[in-house]
Amino acid sequence: MSRIVHFDIESNNPEKTADFYSKVFGWKFEKWGGPMEYWMISTGPKDKPGINGGLSKGEPLGKVVNTIDVDSLDEMIKKIEANGGKITRPKGPITGIGWYAAFQGPDGNSFGLMQEDPNAK
Repeated sequence: MSRIVHFDIESNNPEKTADFYSKVFGWKFEKWGGPMEYWMISTGPKDKPGINGGLSKGEPLGKVVNTIDVDSLDEMIKKIEANGGKITRPKGPITGIGWYAAFQGPDGNSFGLMQEDPNAK
């Protein structure tokens, strides 16, 4: 069974957005050392239920995108398309982390998919 493991927020002013969520909810932001402007978000202690996320620089989508962990991204893409979903961002690497794609279900809701692979380039 695949679970939601991460959420993403996009902002054209990530510093202001990080400041807002830090002040309102106490979330902690740490700049990621990867090849894109990205901040990891810690929403609370690991011993409590919940998920962490990320903040990227970009045009706000007007929604938060939840990412689902999968064993095989290629298989999941086939299942999504076979069952009425639409791939909205094709499979691509997140260097050193894994493979990512995004989709919309038949109801129009958007999700991300992540297959862990530290060798992804």
